[in-house]
Amino acid sequence: MKVVILGCGRSGASLALQLASMDHHVTVIDRNPESLRRLGKTYPCRIVLGNGLDLDTLAKAEVSDSDVFFAMTRGDNTNIMAAQIVKRNFGVERVAVKVADPLRAEAYRKLGLFTINAAALLAGMCRDWFLGTEFKPIDAYNVDVLEVER
Repeated sequence: MKVVILGCGRSGASLALQLASMDHHVTVIDRNPESLRRLGKTYPCRIVLGNGLDLDTLAKAEVSDSDVFFAMTRGDNTNIMAAQIVKRNFGVERVAVKVADPLRAEAYRKLGLFTINAAALLAGMCRDWFLGTEFKPIDAYNVDVLEVER
């Protein structure tokens, strides 16, 4: 499959390496060339340097030909904007968004985006490990933990 990943931080780089090792065609977009060191000395994937909100950068990454797009930067706003651009402008159906804020993750989920909230996922899996229960599908963890509004 053709995969485009926006963001070469720890999560994005790890995902890129895992998918590339499974023979998927992976393109990573990042604006910081220094971030690419996380991919190792010989990149197992295609690299596009630039802003993932820029239509020309997304076109250069051939996002319109991709099977899936992952927005994995550390910025929730960047991730949601990129996801919406990729869905609307490039017609990519499978889009996943990394979201740090659980309340935002819920709002984005209501917009029809597949969101991954690391805090909710980690907390739910730790809870289930502690209780000795089977791990749940990711969607169950994504909605398990919501921060209390103060």
